Amino acid sequence: IRCLTGVSSPQGGQILRVSAALSCITGSSVKITKIRAGRSTPGLRPQHLSGLQMVSDLCSGSLEGAAIGSTDISLTPGKMQSGSHTADTQTAGSVCLLLQAALPCALFSDASSQLCLKGGTNAEMAPQIDYTVKVFKPMVERFGVHFDCDIRMRGYYPKGGGELMVTVNPVKELLPVILTERGNITKIYGRAFVAGVLPYKLAKDMSAAAVRTIRKEIKELYINIPALQEKENAYGSGNGIIIIAESSTGCVFAGSALGKKGVYADKIGIEAAEMLLRNLRHNNCVDEFLQDQLIIFMALAKGTSRIRTGAVTLHTQTAIHIAEQLTQAKFTITKCEDEQGSNETFIIECEGSGAVNKHL
Repeated sequence: IRCLTGVSSPQGGQILRVSAALSCITGSSVKITKIRAGRSTPGLRPQHLSGLQMVSDLCSGSLEGAAIGSTDISLTPGKMQSGSHTADTQTAGSVCLLLQAALPCALFSDASSQLCLKGGTNAEMAPQIDYTVKVFKPMVERFGVHFDCDIRMRGYYPKGGGELMVTVNPVKELLPVILTERGNITKIYGRAFVAGVLPYKLAKDMSAAAVRTIRKEIKELYINIPALQEKENAYGSGNGIIIIAESSTGCVFAGSALGKKGVYADKIGIEAAEMLLRNLRHNNCVDEFLQDQLIIFMALAKGTSRIRTGAVTLHTQTAIHIAEQLTQAKFTITKCEDEQGSNETFIIECEGSGAVNKHL
């Protein structure tokens, strides 16, 4: 049994997601202690619990300590189970974070899996569903992964009520990925939305402010950010914006923000635009949010992956630490010296563990 400490860090949830998924795939039991120990609400929250239960279902595992508020859990994996699985946070807990834990597991199953994920689709402290579909999905598919997302219902904080259906096809093994050349930015587009009782004008204001902000730095591209009123397929009220940029080599980046009570709509638009611009000013191939989400795939791939990125985040360092403990993967991080200007650039290199799907 591998023992990991999910110390009081903001990475507590991530430690759970990565270690549970790797336990499921490698077949080795894992015990995680001191989960979110320093938080005002220590231990497992509903979204962590539903994610762990789904991972355990996917590998016919046995979970100990699986209760809300529990600070110690252990997972003993069994045989992989394809087919239909449901995870319901019963809160606005993020469906995108549920997917981060479940997707790698489903890839190593014997047949395709249908994952029904319920909770928040556009929630704070997590990727928006639009990020998962437009940025994470095409980038992770470079590893030879194939999955489909159907947004059945959007759900916002605090009610949740969103629903995402994901179909995942299994793989024999994952391919290594080289992402070191960004090329030029060729396209910028997005969506600004309001749902529920919020006025449509908020969406138009977010979009206009975002376009104005990006124009100051990027003058040559047409920027298309439609303002949308979510109607039938949205539960509760919310507003937000996501702006996506694509490069000539197929790299995808994003900036996003969600509306908060008492914050002007233009401020939300500017926040998302500035986040995107911050990730485009250097020549990196992934943005600051994709970085840590790719680590588990690099660790499992057969061969050497290389990804050019900005400053290595704490989430990424945590994911690397766990991946090296639970697999044979070896990571090295090298600073690129030839940079002009003050932007730090790094290459994350991984000699993957070459996990093989024994069920296919």
